Amino acid sequence: MLKPRLAAMAHTLKDRLRPYTKHLSFVVAAALVAGILAVASVTGTALARSNDVEAAPEAGSYTYGLDVSHYEPMYDWADSPAQFGIIKATEGLDFRDASFARHWQELGKKGIVRGAYHYGHPRDNPIAEANFFLATVNAQPAKRGDLLVLDLETTDGKTVSEVNDWARTWLSYVKDKTGITPMFYSGWRFANTYGHGLSEYPLWVAHYGKEKGTVVPPADWKSWTIHQYSESPIDQNVSTLTPDQLRDLGRPAV
Repeated sequence: MLKPRLAAMAHTLKDRLRPYTKHLSFVVAAALVAGILAVASVTGTALARSNDVEAAPEAGSYTYGLDVSHYEPMYDWADSPAQFGIIKATEGLDFRDASFARHWQELGKKGIVRGAYHYGHPRDNPIAEANFFLATVNAQPAKRGDLLVLDLETTDGKTVSEVNDWARTWLSYVKDKTGITPMFYSGWRFANTYGHGLSEYPLWVAHYGKEKGTVVPPADWKSWTIHQYSESPIDQNVSTLTPDQLRDLGRPAV
């Protein structure tokens, strides 16, 4: 698709250079043309490679999904093979993801399972962070099956027991307030250290060193619900649950 456009660009540039051939050598002009063609060719190749992973839905018995944030503000959900999408809503006490509303609405239009996550900081009050998250999510239209997630990846200098208590308080508070059992997301090593006693909350675990679906549950979990197996070129996940089963973990009928 790019070749006709590149040829046209070359011819156009040659035509524009003709009046200046007395001052510019043919070699310089040719080099300029070649440079433009090379840059455009590399750009086209890079764009093609970035879409390779999204060519088709994940094969096999797993449900394929993606998670995004402000790093992918204009991700095209309408053309995505994902069967679920989880997006960043908030972080700490005062960060609202600027792309959250757009992603949330686009997922609503597509009709696939959607979820929102909060990036937690144990240095803050867990109830205050939970309320901040819920206020942001509740400001958007709701659907049955909407998932809620705590993303915990940092200790902020707290001890193992302090981080664990913080997570337990956040998760139980959100469950009491919404009737939804939130998911717990983290990397495998972090979850294995700080996640003991949280197995009542469905596990979304990141482990890029394992083939999709082959990760062993950390800490006290007997199974995982979602495995984030890659972050290139976008965070990719598989779930052992069907889309309907994922919805059963989320918001009741509204």
